[in-house]
Amino acid sequence: MPSTREIRRRIRSIENTAKITKAMELVAASKMRRSQDRALAGRPYAERLSWVLADLAETMPQMDPDTLHPLLQRREVKHACIIHITPNRGLAGGLPANLNRRASALALDLGVPASMVAIGKKGRDYFRRTDVNMRATFTELGDYPEYIDILPIARVVIDDYLAHEYDQVFIVYPYFVNTMNQEPRVHQLLPVEPPEDKATQAIDYIYEPDRESVLAELLPRYVEMQIYEAILESIASEQSARMVAMRNATDAAEEVLEELTLARNKARQEQITKELLDIVGGAESMQV
Repeated sequence: MPSTREIRRRIRSIENTAKITKAMELVAASKMRRSQDRALAGRPYAERLSWVLADLAETMPQMDPDTLHPLLQRREVKHACIIHITPNRGLAGGLPANLNRRASALALDLGVPASMVAIGKKGRDYFRRTDVNMRATFTELGDYPEYIDILPIARVVIDDYLAHEYDQVFIVYPYFVNTMNQEPRVHQLLPVEPPEDKATQAIDYIYEPDRESVLAELLPRYVEMQIYEAILESIASEQSARMVAMRNATDAAEEVLEELTLARNKARQEQITKELLDIVGGAESMQV
């Protein structure tokens, strides 16, 4: 059994660790609330943008395929691109590993060469150890990025797609379900697929100057909004996962402290008993 001094040293170390994990839990909880508010606030805008796109797409079957906007045109897939959104920092439970596994499975399932646009250090570091081509990396967006901050990402993806660098673009990101659940999702970003199940709420939109012009202007904004919304979902998921992970770490530290406290008390009792036995034995030897 370890000595009382060793147990006390371990108790002090674990108490310090518990203080750190508790502080990190509180910081993550504070960031999580703001991140959740931003992610939830962005969903209605993205949803209504999808409604308008679905309404504009109703006339696509009557349009000449050769005159379709390049972001809508389908072509033979010879090369693909994956926008991989992951946390920048660790201590977020199994979230980074789940996202990396999902992106790896997607790259294998595509059956064609795939390039990677990594948003976040965890995804970048993971795929640097593979043979996947890293097209671009973005790791300095911060905890509360604005819409303008993601425009360079969208510009890289759109320009490369229009230049036929790749023929299909997917985005992998964590969808914030609730504090305890973050779901890795895959969404095809390009070519743009107008949502077929989005109701337009029976609104008779009037487009000026015409539907085609509005659609051409809307499509890049739609791609940008999809990327921005995915990043907001990722940040909310990251902070939620980190808060839960730090709470579990604090609870685990407290359990270990209870066990060590019990072991310390037993060691102290054993030491006291041994000292008493030595005293009694010494007294008896003096009487003889």
